[in-house]
Amino acid sequence: MQVGLRQVFLRFAGCNLSCSFCDTPGMADAPAECLLEQTPGREDLVRVANPVSCERIVELIEGWTRKWPGLHHSISVTGGEPLLHGRILEQWLPELRKLLPIYLETNGTLPKALAPLLPHLDYIGMDFKIPSATGCAPLWEEHQQFLELAAQKSVYVKLVVGATTTNEEVEQSCRMIAEVDRKIPLILQPMTLPDGRLAISSRRALELQEVAGVLLVEVRVIPQTHKFLGVL
Repeated sequence: MQVGLRQVFLRFAGCNLSCSFCDTPGMADAPAECLLEQTPGREDLVRVANPVSCERIVELIEGWTRKWPGLHHSISVTGGEPLLHGRILEQWLPELRKLLPIYLETNGTLPKALAPLLPHLDYIGMDFKIPSATGCAPLWEEHQQFLELAAQKSVYVKLVVGATTTNEEVEQSCRMIAEVDRKIPLILQPMTLPDGRLAISSRRALELQEVAGVLLVEVRVIPQTHKFLGVL
């Protein structure tokens, strides 16, 4: 839902899942060093030791918001799976939110970790990890519990869909969303193959959109735009 808007990315290592399409497989373990961007959108990266302090991050973003007011829409807290670091986020988010709104990008499987963070969040983008695309076991119950909490904020659901995704999986996802609020937006994201091609045809993506549109008010098809923009 934030495609086209500029964000500050705060990326956390580690994930509780192992999806077949993961585009950050190297995030399983925290590296010894982290790259920090000194000027937004430039290549002036510096290496600093992990973990980076909240004070360092606040100082950097304060400088950006002062020098380029209005440039960034929000801070994207992402990963890996950022909710694995819930205790840290409880400390950091109140300070970061003084600078910019907070957008949480999550796999939507850790509702207990989400609950204490809700007062500090503005937007939540959560995945439904459907087995045909991820290769993971079904996580319907976890997603349902998570969405019920996340609906207290501005939330949308994303489904990564591939060549083996079935109409039934999309229908089940949409029924779960509709039970909470059928106005919650759904994004269908065609899986990106290693060579940059999409794993499903445009026709199939539109067919799945039609299936979802019967149950939900707003369904969008959005590919991974950062892939063809060359931005990680």
